[in-house]
Amino acid sequence: MKTLVLGIGNILLSDEGIGIHTLNYLSSHYANLKEVEYLEGGTLSFTLAPIIEKAQNLIVIDATQLHAEPGTIQIFSGQQMDEFLSTPRRSVHEVGLVDLLTMVRLTEHLPQRRALIGIQPQNLDWGDVPSPKVALIIPQAASFVVQLVREWNE
Repeated sequence: MKTLVLGIGNILLSDEGIGIHTLNYLSSHYANLKEVEYLEGGTLSFTLAPIIEKAQNLIVIDATQLHAEPGTIQIFSGQQMDEFLSTPRRSVHEVGLVDLLTMVRLTEHLPQRRALIGIQPQNLDWGDVPSPKVALIIPQAASFVVQLVREWNE
């Protein structure tokens, strides 16, 4: 596997599951993307570490506190991703994602090319679909993933 695309979130909490909803969109619209594995990471687990270690590239999609309009997408790559995750209360899964990536870094297998596609949620209440405003950006978020994969595969 060259690129691991990891969608994280809780699909029972509306926009909190946007990483999973985007991953599902990618799986159905870009199933034949070369050298890519799509993986649902749920709300994270250390069991993901060995899978991340095998990847050359890593893209994480998650609901992220950007202090922006709902549906805003921001991409953090490489060191920028690391810095963003180290700031307090930026991602719903911040501690878990930071801990997971630290574990992989300790084994010296952290993918050099990595990115976080952060999406500003609107609604984190019970619900199994994203809010309408956030749902609208799923194709755009997916296109950013495809763009990164294609750049990294060149």
